[in-house]
Amino acid sequence: MNESGIDEDAIARFAEDLQREFDKHGPIVIPVEADMSGLPSLGQGATVNNYNGPVFNGGVSGAQIAWNNDTVTQNQQNASSDVALGYESLAKLITDLLQQLPQVGLDEQARLDTEDAAKEVLKEITGTEAPEPGRLRRALTVLRGGLAPIATGIVSGLAAGAEDWAKAAIAGLTGIC
Repeated sequence: MNESGIDEDAIARFAEDLQREFDKHGPIVIPVEADMSGLPSLGQGATVNNYNGPVFNGGVSGAQIAWNNDTVTQNQQNASSDVALGYESLAKLITDLLQQLPQVGLDEQARLDTEDAAKEVLKEITGTEAPEPGRLRRALTVLRGGLAPIATGIVSGLAAGAEDWAKAAIAGLTGIC
């Protein structure tokens, strides 16, 4: 048995026994019936066979394809999902912070408050309008405040390395506005 209490040897023996039974009786055939009533009618003579290239049925925004090519190199540079100019590194820092925050070990309410502040920063630096400096400054202040107890070691029982991680995050968030 492994650490989780699963007897892997027993499972392997069971799979082997099952395979022997399948081998004795040949292939398994399961009849399938499709209900076509929900599909639109193609009409008379609407069959289309396209042998010359790809066919797209529906939106293909941002798609990139290549065919009939032995070697191909494709590059695509998308705008950073509408991140305001000059705030790309902050958006990356906040995105990384949001991914790592659940592993730090904050209590539920502190984690939620810190996540909300991080999401507020992202909301402010993305979208159609330029970031409002006052709102961004307030959201960053709340975010740094949520990370401060980790960085200073006030909160105990955190994951190993959390203190250094929080210090680095706060340093990255300082001086933005």
